[in-house]
Amino acid sequence: MIPLLVALAVMASPAGAAVPTRGGWDPGAQQTVMRSGLIPGLPGAGFAGDRALTAGQLRQALAAYAARTGAQAVDVPSGRVTVISFDRALVEQLGLSDVAQAVQAETARAGLHPPSYFGTEAVARQLGLRFTQPHGREAIELFPHDAITRAEAAWSFAQVLHFNGFQQAYDRQVFLRYQLPPMTAAQRKPLRLAVSKIGMPYVWGGETDTTRGADGPQVHGGYDCSGFVWRVFKLSGNPAGRSITGRTAADQAGEIPKSSRIPFDAIRPADLLFFGRGSLNSGPGGIDHEGIALSGDFMINASGQGVYVSPLFEPRRRASFTWGRRVV
Repeated sequence: MIPLLVALAVMASPAGAAVPTRGGWDPGAQQTVMRSGLIPGLPGAGFAGDRALTAGQLRQALAAYAARTGAQAVDVPSGRVTVISFDRALVEQLGLSDVAQAVQAETARAGLHPPSYFGTEAVARQLGLRFTQPHGREAIELFPHDAITRAEAAWSFAQVLHFNGFQQAYDRQVFLRYQLPPMTAAQRKPLRLAVSKIGMPYVWGGETDTTRGADGPQVHGGYDCSGFVWRVFKLSGNPAGRSITGRTAADQAGEIPKSSRIPFDAIRPADLLFFGRGSLNSGPGGIDHEGIALSGDFMINASGQGVYVSPLFEPRRRASFTWGRRVV
């Protein structure tokens, strides 16, 4: 049940990446940032990708990138650089802080109590700044509050070096449509839990924040697509989840009669949304992904950028929509 982006990540994995180390999984990105002068190697240690990126190294990288674009480098406070603070700095350097702030404010206005980094992570992950480790390498994933490694930072900067302005413009265009409708208390309850998980890793079979899954150990804290739904509606004890008994996306989609299936234009907040091969009247066998609706235009899901906000109106996503399920 690997979503498309995760499958692409597996195919795009660099040579030798099967070795599960946090420092050496993408030597190509490391060579790119060293050649560009963004993140030099360390004397006597090579690139040292497993080491934490320091605030000084991030300042140097942002200054080097700013010099390429003719912009001014953003300020980086001293102290530990986490995935969250790294993404915030890159989003600001790319001129999208106002978009992140708007997403944050709209989510708060809807009563969903987002964590302080929700807007930044939504924007950063829509840009594709994070890399989801493929199945078998989830153990080297990072949590949002973890110190970011030089290897992870190198991968993100290697992507940004290929940006030509279109990526930022498209990100801005996408989130211009981020407007959440009025919600009932029953809809807000699961969505508050869902948005609190922004930035958690995608982990095959994952359904909790830790390695102690409800049905046994998992290799790393995090979620797959149906595990995320399972956490939000079932493991939380939400009464709305009592009707959900299947663990996979296909099972959850097939538990309701065809007469109860929700078409795309009737999506409401907290609906379960299913994607794959098929249509409103087909069987559930072709379904391979699901998410939780925030509105008719956006969902929150566990996919190729971890737990993140995904637009429903993009052609590929719209074309793969099968049906929705109302549980609240």
